[in-house]
Amino acid sequence: MAPATETATLSAVIIDDEQLARDELAFLLKNVGDVEVVAQGKNGLDAVNLIREHNPDLVFLDVQMPGLDGFGVIKKLLDRKLPLPKIVFATAFDQYAVKAFEVNAVDYLLKPFDKKRVAQSVQKARDKMQSAAPASEKLETLVRMLESQKPQTSKILLKAAGRMFLVNQKDICFASIEDGIITVVTGGVSGMEGQSNCRTLEELLDTLDANLFWRAHRSYLVNINHIREVVPWFKSSYQLRMDDKKQTEIPVSRAQTKRLRELFGL
Repeated sequence: MAPATETATLSAVIIDDEQLARDELAFLLKNVGDVEVVAQGKNGLDAVNLIREHNPDLVFLDVQMPGLDGFGVIKKLLDRKLPLPKIVFATAFDQYAVKAFEVNAVDYLLKPFDKKRVAQSVQKARDKMQSAAPASEKLETLVRMLESQKPQTSKILLKAAGRMFLVNQKDICFASIEDGIITVVTGGVSGMEGQSNCRTLEELLDTLDANLFWRAHRSYLVNINHIREVVPWFKSSYQLRMDDKKQTEIPVSRAQTKRLRELFGL
């Protein structure tokens, strides 16, 4: 039985925010043989959806991606209890990450990709598929280990007036999306307004503290600590008056009204 498994074609998914990196890796995998790239994605949200849809044998996952990064993807898969494929992390030189991979015996590729090393990763994945050891424990340990290294008050990068600013999450009042552009507003009289690099509010929410931020409406994310007033509105709905300098009023969608009542005991 073993020889048949060794030559079986592996299904693979490539996730990288750079088109060139995806193309290069797909080309190298084609040369390795017996690997079929069934899908490619450009961000962490793509990764979660494609892994759920295709249930691939192998995923080549970029570590550094805007929004939901490679480790965030693993965390989401673990949280949703989805079956984990064999994962090969792709990373530029990041000594801490490489050390973490080695400690947890998780495979990784350094960029730029090397043909021989890609072939070794595929072979390692085949070997692991024949062993009964679950990969989820090692990946869970890796994610927790890396999370513990993250500063607790991580900052968000905003672009405003041709400059780039780093703001603390706790200072963010709300974020809104219009025509694919995300605007982030900070609280207080001296608050500022800037644009986020994230492409969707879901992607932005993945980088924020889930205990602080709430998706009150499909077009709005709010920091619950910056809600100044809950205003009863039309047909048992509500609006939120925020504490930014404009005291912006934000609608609460019908689907989120129950959550609002839970948050504030209405």
